[in-house]
Amino acid sequence: MMAFTFQINNQVKFNHDQRLLEKATQYKPIIHYHDVVPQSIVELVKDSTKLEGWGTTFIKKASELPNLKLKRDQRVILDFGDHYVGKFSIDLNSAGSPMDSPLFIKFKFAEMPAELKHQSDDYDGWLSKSWIQEEYIHLDVLPTHLELPRRYSFRYVEISIIDTSPKWQAVLTNPILISETSVNSKDVMLPNIKDTELQNIYQVGLKTLEDCMQDVFEDGPKRDRRLWIGDLRLQALADYATFKDVDLVKRCLYLFGAMTAEDGRVPANVFTKPRNLPDDTFLLDYSLFFISILDDFEKFHLDREVLHDLYPIAKKQMNVALNKIDQNGHLVIDDDYPVFIDWSNDFDKDTAGQAVLIYTLRQFIDLAKIMGDQEIDQYSQQLQLLISYSQTVLYDPAQGLFISGPQKEVNIASQVWMVLAHVMDDANNNEVMTNAVAQLFPITGIATPYMYHHVTQALFEAGLSNEAVKLMKQYWGKMISLGADTFWEAFEPDNPNYSPYGSPILNSYCHAWSCTPVYLIQKYLIGEG
Repeated sequence: MMAFTFQINNQVKFNHDQRLLEKATQYKPIIHYHDVVPQSIVELVKDSTKLEGWGTTFIKKASELPNLKLKRDQRVILDFGDHYVGKFSIDLNSAGSPMDSPLFIKFKFAEMPAELKHQSDDYDGWLSKSWIQEEYIHLDVLPTHLELPRRYSFRYVEISIIDTSPKWQAVLTNPILISETSVNSKDVMLPNIKDTELQNIYQVGLKTLEDCMQDVFEDGPKRDRRLWIGDLRLQALADYATFKDVDLVKRCLYLFGAMTAEDGRVPANVFTKPRNLPDDTFLLDYSLFFISILDDFEKFHLDREVLHDLYPIAKKQMNVALNKIDQNGHLVIDDDYPVFIDWSNDFDKDTAGQAVLIYTLRQFIDLAKIMGDQEIDQYSQQLQLLISYSQTVLYDPAQGLFISGPQKEVNIASQVWMVLAHVMDDANNNEVMTNAVAQLFPITGIATPYMYHHVTQALFEAGLSNEAVKLMKQYWGKMISLGADTFWEAFEPDNPNYSPYGSPILNSYCHAWSCTPVYLIQKYLIGEG
């Protein structure tokens, strides 16, 4: 299902616009730190209702931890009661005879209980095992105060005593997590949602977004801990519905705008540590979403300075894309500048890519109007050409659905993005999604909340609110029933144990692109006013 190819474009040279980078620094957030103590000591138990069949059961209060004297091969699992992002510290001492050997101890951090059942030595996936959240430490002298240097994303910490000696035991006291985030969900006034399941979905989505709002909008605080455009677009929309932190959106827009390739393209993601650095990965739809994020931002919070600074970069993304359409209005996508649409490469993405171009071109024209761009008529003509081709060539009236690629494939992504782009009128949009539900549901071959978000939004846009709510409950609601405190990077309802990496030990169980129910509920079920 999942086919991801690492791009290595060492030959690409990048701009580093210092003026824009200084503005990105200007909007750097204050990180808030809070001490959190574990609530309980738990054990793993088999539970068929939870992810991979593993849950936890209460053993004793965490306050009883100092009473335990731990020997070789003994372990304890601390439960902090909710998902957090931050650093961990603990005090360690010895009991019994004098300490005649070092303490060899292991710490393993987990967002979900199932992670604790997997051994890192067994992992042989394509993604680096260096992401696994565990530490092996030798301590020669006790007592000591241990502060682990890495930031972790977790609810549970498993502490294993690999060895002491027969003469003495390890004693653990004062475990503390110092949580980190740039926002606080307690500051958000929760909307009045009468449906209990939707209320739970909203609150878990809010927690997911909160834990991803760090120095930038991270894609995932466990992994990859960086700023991706596809995630940012959805996070910003969710932010406008909740925290309304426009400065963090501005920071992220400026980071992308400041570090374009010399040919003008915006990279798919950027790093901010140890310094601001663009990744050499380029995705056509992600570059176009720079326009989308800028337009969404201006519609929420009109800021002429930001628009004037970044409009030329937005225009460049559109011009690069429009150079790839033929005389008939067909976007020709090549391997050097692919579209993402979704992790899966098991479906043809041409029509979805065409629709993303139409979607973002509409938004670009809105920005061009504000800017008084003299070339706006040319863009309007290009838009009509793209729409005409989509309506006459890509739409199959016999099926009432859009086709894609040389095999005239019918897939869910094509329908969803053409509906979101409003290529057809409202009545036809309704018909397309009605046909999609009848013929393409239940969805198969898709395992990302990113794509499920777009499917859900297309249902709302097409007037199929009941189907949209049903899908939200089947997808995000199912994650909660499996034990989610925050929403996940990947989830396939018919195969809950699915991992794109071959092991859940690498899965991110708090991931930005899954937080969007807060936006969908606010926009379509409550009303933005």
